[in-house]
Amino acid sequence: MLEAPHAAPLRPALLGMGGAACVVLALASAAVLLALEVPVFAALGVAGILGLAACFVVLGGIARRTEQQLAELQKAVSAGREAVEARMRVMHAVSEATPLALLFYSDTGRIVYANAGARELFFEGESPEGKNFLRLVAEAPEALKRALLGDTDELFSVEIGGQQETYHVSRRTFELDGELHTLLIVRHLTREVSKHEVDVLKKVIRVISHELNNSLAPVASLVNSARLIAKNPEHLGKLERVFDTIEDRARHLSAFLDGYAKFARLPKPRPEKVEWPCFEQRFAELYPSATVSVPDHGFGWFDSGQVEQLLINLVKNANESGCAAEDVSLSVELATDDSLTIEVSDRGKGISAAALQNAFLPFYTTKDGGSGMGLALCREVAEAHGGRLSIRNREGGGCVALLWLPGRARPAETKTARARLTLTRG
Repeated sequence: MLEAPHAAPLRPALLGMGGAACVVLALASAAVLLALEVPVFAALGVAGILGLAACFVVLGGIARRTEQQLAELQKAVSAGREAVEARMRVMHAVSEATPLALLFYSDTGRIVYANAGARELFFEGESPEGKNFLRLVAEAPEALKRALLGDTDELFSVEIGGQQETYHVSRRTFELDGELHTLLIVRHLTREVSKHEVDVLKKVIRVISHELNNSLAPVASLVNSARLIAKNPEHLGKLERVFDTIEDRARHLSAFLDGYAKFARLPKPRPEKVEWPCFEQRFAELYPSATVSVPDHGFGWFDSGQVEQLLINLVKNANESGCAAEDVSLSVELATDDSLTIEVSDRGKGISAAALQNAFLPFYTTKDGGSGMGLALCREVAEAHGGRLSIRNREGGGCVALLWLPGRARPAETKTARARLTLTRG
């Protein structure tokens, strides 16, 4: 199998060797015949015939070897083709069997491939290859059109047969044969979302019931005490303390419910240019003991109000970790693609494994009187910016929170926008 690639460079050498052997044989034959006093012309004729015969023998051997090498090369190519075809059959079987709807179309909207899920979901089981997906979507209901041609991965709901159905859509764009293509992936999530909504609702009810009972039980007891005091004028001075306690529980409930309201109505971020010196000055004023370091060049691009509130929550948690104020630090690193990594670290007691696993769950808290909404809101802000937030323990003790935010330019959005502009093309 390995001889075939070397056949081409060996062939001229073999031909040269064979030709030389033929010439030597012809000359030797002529010399022998002349020595036997055979006439010159007869000797030369016989020598020529013998030389030609030798050449044919040599060329025949070379031809047989070349044919054998070509057969081996053809066998190797055939085996490679069969392996590629086998992989293609596996990929096709997987894509046809997956519950996801997969649709692949070109920059002009021409559908290149749709698996069984996509044919069933979008085209009533018919094969759509060759049709223009962008033109078909232009005639779809507004909610479906907005989701399929949007900028980001998202959940969306449409009404089908009087029922609300929920789907998740994601898209990836890449170049193939010099042309931009889009892979659209749609997953039916109605059952999963409904179950999740019920689970979340149950948890919310349990948490709110717990908080309400914790506050209302002592309030009911205090009201009963107030009635008894009112019947005994000599104890009227104690009413002030009773009313203060009731007011304190009312404030606690108000703050608790306000946390839920903020989580539910977080506004869409409005990114803007953020200068690092101003950013550093604001945090130095809020936390003079903390170490704050920022880049000496470039700028940030995010909603300063939301991200600064996120960082204030993280620094507040660091200050409450049990470490000295000067052991809390906030640092910003700017990458070459203008993305940011903001790190808030401390040297406190760290976080338990259970707390790390549940840290970003709404309503989860390890603090007395905590609402469990702080880190959940922080993650919501990070993801609304297209970023991510993570927390881990540090070597040597303490904890570090890492916030990553993308830069101002997002290539994926640019490609998607380019694809949407092709709606007017054929």
